Amino acid sequence: MTAERPFNSSLCALCKGRKLLCGRPKCPILERFRAVRRVENRINKRHLFGASPPSVFVGEYGYPKVRVGPLVPPVEGDTSMFDDPMRWEDRSIEDILHYRSLLVMGEMKADVNVRKSSRVLGEVQELAMSVKPVDSEILLRRKPVVRVLPSEFAPPLGPKAELMRFELTENPKIPKKTDYVVEDELKAGQAIMRLYSWGFDEYYIVRLLSAGLLGVNRRLVPTRWSITAVQDTIGNNLRREVLGYPVVSTYEVHFAEFMGNRYAVLLMPESYAFELLEVWLKGSLFGSSYPRVVHDFEDFRGRKSYVKETEGAYHAARLSVLEHLKRRRRQARIVVFREVTPAYYAPVGVWQVRIGVRKAVEAPGVTFNDLREAIAYVGSRLEHPVARYVERSWILNSLSKQRTLDGWLGGR
Repeated sequence: MTAERPFNSSLCALCKGRKLLCGRPKCPILERFRAVRRVENRINKRHLFGASPPSVFVGEYGYPKVRVGPLVPPVEGDTSMFDDPMRWEDRSIEDILHYRSLLVMGEMKADVNVRKSSRVLGEVQELAMSVKPVDSEILLRRKPVVRVLPSEFAPPLGPKAELMRFELTENPKIPKKTDYVVEDELKAGQAIMRLYSWGFDEYYIVRLLSAGLLGVNRRLVPTRWSITAVQDTIGNNLRREVLGYPVVSTYEVHFAEFMGNRYAVLLMPESYAFELLEVWLKGSLFGSSYPRVVHDFEDFRGRKSYVKETEGAYHAARLSVLEHLKRRRRQARIVVFREVTPAYYAPVGVWQVRIGVRKAVEAPGVTFNDLREAIAYVGSRLEHPVARYVERSWILNSLSKQRTLDGWLGGR
C-alpha cells in the first residue's frame, strides 16, 4: 500500500476493485460477487430440490417475530461439508463463500414461541435434529436474491427468498440420544452439556437450540445468539473443571496462522484467568491507519456481563484453550493475541477463531522461564507492537503490579 488511505465508499468508487487501493490482497466486494456468479444458474429458480446439509437459520431482526427457515442447495448426495464449520480447517475463504452461495434459504416469519408452531416449522425442527444430509424440497414465492452476506458471527448467509412450501422427502437421521434430550424436561444448559459430553458437535447443538428444541420454556433462538450461548455454556463448565487442576510449570507460547488471522496463545503458571486481545491491522476489513487493541477478560469467577469489544470471538477462543487445558489436566493464566491481517478479506464467522486458536494450542509451544522473554517472543511473531497489547491488557498489567508487590515481599 503506497498511501495512507482509509477504507471507505469514495475509495471503492475510485478503485472499482482493480487497483486494490485499500491494501487488501483481494477486493472483498468482487470476491463475494464472483462467489455468487459461479452458482447463479443453479439457484436462479423458485423450485429447488437437494440435500440440506442439514442447515437451519434463525435471524434476530424484529425479535420476537423472526425470520426462520431451512437452507437447501440444488445439490444431491453428501452436502454435509456445506455447513460444517469444524471441518473447514483446510478450506479457504473462497471455499466458504462458495459453499454458502449454494445454500438457498427459504425464509418465513415466525413467533419465537414454539408453542405456536406450524407444520412447516415442525419440518424445520426435524431437519435440525438430523445428523446427516436430508433430501428436501422448497418452493419460493420468487427467485432468490443472489447475494452472500459475510458475518463476523455465523458463517455467511447466502441467497434467500420467501418460503411458500417446504417438505422433507426422506426421513431425517435423528440419534436416539437427541430424541431423549429433546423429549426430556431439561434446562437448556443441562441439555447443552449432556449433548457435548456425548460427543455431539457444538454446531449441531447450536442448531438444536436455535430451532427451539432445548430447554423448558422453548423458544426459537437467533443463530447468532445460539452460537455464543452454546460456547459460553460449555466454556463455563470447563472453567469450573480446570480450576481444580495444578498450574502449568512454565510460560508457554503457542502460535498459528489461519485464514489471514494470526493467533498467539500465552499460558502462564498462575491461577486461571482469560483474556482476548484483538487488533484489526491497517488494510484488513475493519482496520484503520491507527489500529486499536480491543479486549475482554475474566478471572476465575467468570464474567458477570456480556462481552462487548471482541463479541463472539471471545467465547470461541476461550473454549479452544479450555479444551486444551482439560486434556492436559492443567490450569493457567491465559492471554490470546488475535491479529487480523488484510488477507482476511471477508469475515466468515467466529468458527475460524475457534479453529485458529485450536490449531495454535495443538501446535508445539515454546517455553520460557520468564514472562518478559515470553512476551518478547510473542512480539516477534506479531506485526502490531507488542507494547500496545501489553498497555491494553488487564492480565499483563495486573501481573506487573503483582511482581512489584512480590519484590517488596522478597518473592520471585
